[in-house]
Amino acid sequence: MGFVKNKYFFWGIIAGSLWTCFGVLILLFIFSDATIEYSLSSLYRQNKLGGLISIAALINLPIFFIALGKKKFSFAAGLVALSIILVMFIAFLKINT
Repeated sequence: MGFVKNKYFFWGIIAGSLWTCFGVLILLFIFSDATIEYSLSSLYRQNKLGGLISIAALINLPIFFIALGKKKFSFAAGLVALSIILVMFIAFLKINT
C-alpha cells in the first residue's frame, strides 16, 4: 500500500476521472441532439446514466495497460482505484432509483 502515498497514484485518479468525463461528453455529443444538462437529466430519469458512465470509463482501459507497460504501477493503481469508485457510484445510481 505504499503506492497510495505516491503522487502518481493521485495523478492516476485525476487522469482517469478527466478521461471518463471526456468520454461522457463525447458520447453525449455524438448520440444526443439536446443540451448536455437535459441529456444527463433525461438519462438519470431513465436509469441509464450508469450505463453511459460505464461505457465512458472504458477509455481508461488502454491507459491502464500503457501505464503497466511503462512500469508506472502507482499511476495504474490510481486508475484501478478510480474504477472501484465509479463502480460504487454506478451501484448507488442503480440502487437509488
